[in-house]
Amino acid sequence: MNPITELLDATLWIGGVPILWREIIGNVFGLFSAWAGMRRIVWAWPIGILGNALLFTVFMGGLFHTPQNLDLYGQAGRQIMFIIVSSYGWYQWSAAKRRALSPENAVAVIPRWATTKERTGLVIAAIVGTLSCAWIFQALGSWGPWADAWIFVGSILATYGMARGWTEFWLIWIGVDLVGVPLLFTAGYYPSAVLYLVYGVFVSWGFVVWMRVQQKEKKEVVEGGVEKRIAEQAI
Repeated sequence: MNPITELLDATLWIGGVPILWREIIGNVFGLFSAWAGMRRIVWAWPIGILGNALLFTVFMGGLFHTPQNLDLYGQAGRQIMFIIVSSYGWYQWSAAKRRALSPENAVAVIPRWATTKERTGLVIAAIVGTLSCAWIFQALGSWGPWADAWIFVGSILATYGMARGWTEFWLIWIGVDLVGVPLLFTAGYYPSAVLYLVYGVFVSWGFVVWMRVQQKEKKEVVEGGVEKRIAEQAI
């Protein structure tokens, strides 16, 4: 058989419920991408892209004849947008490492809070994007268009925020998980729903980690400034 066909059709049965292996593998790739993102490792982006490609075929259930046979246009569409935004993030983090004085030891991004202007842009994009996408998904016949719309828009904003190094992106992910878990459980996408629960715990941890890094960087900048002033006064 064709290896691609075998991957698309491979199914795990748990308690009489069919679960596609590509849904499990795609979510595992997504979890690894989140872990690597927390560690600010560039490989977070290409691994995530592979997971997005697999999950696209899962959430277009009617097109790819999955056991659920449901089309979640927001969930599927966000995989495409993930690939686009992740390509941008991959470029941004790779370029940052190349610009570093010691690329082999450099981190790809320095966490920071978004500015007031940037936060305002995120809020406006979240509201307008969710309203617009809900209308589009409803017209297309998506199952659960409003929840689907927020998950779609929130995921894009979180991924973009990660690419820019905004610590708030972790909080957006938490908002996405709060809506995504009940939607996916109700639709029968059990591995994705369980992974969303794991993501919820993980992104909360990631937020704390980035906060600590941010505070450490701020402390080093302050201490560096004090040392510089002392050195200047000693001259």
